[in-house]
Amino acid sequence: MTMEAHSPGLALRSLVIGLTAFLTVVDLFATQAILPSLTRHYGVTPAAMGFAVNASTFGMATASLVVGFLSPHIDRRTGILLSLMLLALPTSLLAIAPNLAVFTVLRVAQGLCMASAFALTLAYLGEQCSAMDAGGAFAAYITGNVASNLVGRVISAAVADGLGLAWNFYLFAALNLAGAVLVYFTIRRLQPMHAMMPTASPLKATIAHWRNPRLRAAYGIGFCILFAFIGTFTFVNFVLVRPPLSLGMMDLGLVYLVFLPSVVTTLLAGRVASRIGARPTIWGSLAVAGIGLPLMLTARLPEVLTGMVLVAVGTFFAQAAATGFVGQTATENRGVASGTYLACYFCGGLVGTAVLGRLFDAFGWHACVTGVGIALAAAGLLALNLKR
Repeated sequence: MTMEAHSPGLALRSLVIGLTAFLTVVDLFATQAILPSLTRHYGVTPAAMGFAVNASTFGMATASLVVGFLSPHIDRRTGILLSLMLLALPTSLLAIAPNLAVFTVLRVAQGLCMASAFALTLAYLGEQCSAMDAGGAFAAYITGNVASNLVGRVISAAVADGLGLAWNFYLFAALNLAGAVLVYFTIRRLQPMHAMMPTASPLKATIAHWRNPRLRAAYGIGFCILFAFIGTFTFVNFVLVRPPLSLGMMDLGLVYLVFLPSVVTTLLAGRVASRIGARPTIWGSLAVAGIGLPLMLTARLPEVLTGMVLVAVGTFFAQAAATGFVGQTATENRGVASGTYLACYFCGGLVGTAVLGRLFDAFGWHACVTGVGIALAAAGLLALNLKR
């Protein structure tokens, strides 16, 4: 079977990978829906709580690099399985974290486990799919990511509101174990279509990837995308619960139905990028996100929600296109390339939390949104280097 052919069983693989993505990163996003409650529980500022919750991105960036380097020597199925099983431990311990420092450490531990499964799944996906299938398969994977944003936040808000914060974390620990069960019963049945054997050491491969201007630009775009996404969907929570909007906890969870359109649109990212190219696809996506920013500065809920929909659709579409671009551009050592991309992506989230959190505390929501806009513009400039 040639690289250009559609591989058999793609629909099953996409479903498995999408569900694995959902159960892997659902912890990352769900906790953001209860940020105001956590802030009151620990008695800290929004910026401090936002940094603690998003400290998982530090663990994810670190694990992405390590797993990327060791990727040629790690069995995909075993690595994903163990990562999801271990992830349940810090998730459950968050229920009894006595202070913000312990909470932060446990979030870092979550990030280490999440990124290990995340990076290995991307490498596995790159090895499973033909060149023609890759864009759609990566888009399906990011769609699982999008679904975790929506469903995870709604469930988290509902459980925290009805049963308390502790039960929220116990539930998501159970979801992590469900992900491990899914991997155990499904991934072993999918045989690799082609094995991409490394031709250089991980360090040499990493250096070679960084010397590639197209990959280097994609890494920067990933950084900017999560920078903007984290800045928007972390601190908008505090805007929504304050006057004049003054939403309650359950209402705040339902707000994240704004991710529902993204579940549909992200599936199209691979097809669109294959037809018109990654660069115009990312430009169009970033423009959509940019249009949503001024709408979130109004004092009316419909406009704010519309802005959130546009930012979500745009950033996820761009993320799917950029992820697929890396998977297709790195013809060798794809595990290293995916790990490097994810490290840059999650570093963007960590830096975005720190920088935009300070702006939010010191100057308010308008300054935070301005910082998001600058990140989107930077991603657009970096996209100039993306070519077919």
